[in-house]
Amino acid sequence: MSTKLRAAIIGSTGYGGVELIRLLLMHPNVAITSVISSSSAGAPIADGYPHLNQILTDKLDAVDVDLIREKADVVFLATPHGVATELAPKLYDAGLKVIDISGDFRLKSGEVYEAWYKHKPADAAYVEKAVYGLAEVFGEEVKGASFISNPGCYPTATLLGLAPLAASGWIDLKSIIADAKSGVSGAGRGLSLLVHYAEINENFLAYKVNKHQHTPEIEQVLGRLAGEDVVMTFTTHLVPMTRGILSTIYVNLKETRSEDDIRELYRSYYEGRPFVRIRDKGKYPATKEVWGSNYCDIGMSLDPRTGRLTIISVIDNVVKGAAGQAVQNLNLMMGWDEATGLAFTPVYP
Repeated sequence: MSTKLRAAIIGSTGYGGVELIRLLLMHPNVAITSVISSSSAGAPIADGYPHLNQILTDKLDAVDVDLIREKADVVFLATPHGVATELAPKLYDAGLKVIDISGDFRLKSGEVYEAWYKHKPADAAYVEKAVYGLAEVFGEEVKGASFISNPGCYPTATLLGLAPLAASGWIDLKSIIADAKSGVSGAGRGLSLLVHYAEINENFLAYKVNKHQHTPEIEQVLGRLAGEDVVMTFTTHLVPMTRGILSTIYVNLKETRSEDDIRELYRSYYEGRPFVRIRDKGKYPATKEVWGSNYCDIGMSLDPRTGRLTIISVIDNVVKGAAGQAVQNLNLMMGWDEATGLAFTPVYP
């Protein structure tokens, strides 16, 4: 294209923001015209991320809606929860396309949002405008949209692992248990005891047991696909690695199905979607096999003793779970091939 789409990134100094920079620098149709940070305005982005030295020399802008409107066509918000509730509507009203990577517009109920996120919810009118951008499931809604709420990292892995079954009616919706593990980059770049080296190294722990804020997001989407309310058990764990999510999901089938039938259901459901890869029988994915990429790899096993199906879904939490899916959504919004700027292989080993 002769004129590139101008992109601004708010929250450029976080892991999601800097990953957006990496991906958009490789995108043939996009130019980064503003990197924004409320805490580091005026400093070169490379001061905080020396790997960008001589690659992106921009100084960080302050958060200024009028300036963003002058410099950009689309704005990504890679901000902490609670920031976008006020900022995203102003940007949308200024005529910008908005892709919010925080959780502020994912939950349709303000009451549920406040209960799980402990923040004041966004204006309900803007929550309704925001399209939930799980690209492989709601891609048709994303096309032509101007306001996208990017899914969370845990929900992306877990929902892609469950969507075909929830939509098919093949499973007992009361039986769903998801046991998910994440690398420490999911906690962001801020300092906390939980991700202190001496605490997480050689350690493996569960956290926010029965309280993780992504639980209602997963339930909301599964309920939409199934046509009825869904309540599930969702447990999160932290493992001593930098990137990656592995979600192990257990469900009971309503009636007898073969594992081949289930695998064919998945392949049919995700046909034509370039970033979901279904493993052959007896093959199970690992986080290393999607590292640095926008892929979600899914394997499964049906236990003939119990009739219970185990699904294993893996993603890179910073790419498919955040920045990569945001770029994928941008591609769909703009009518481009959804793999534009994302068609690279995982980093291995």
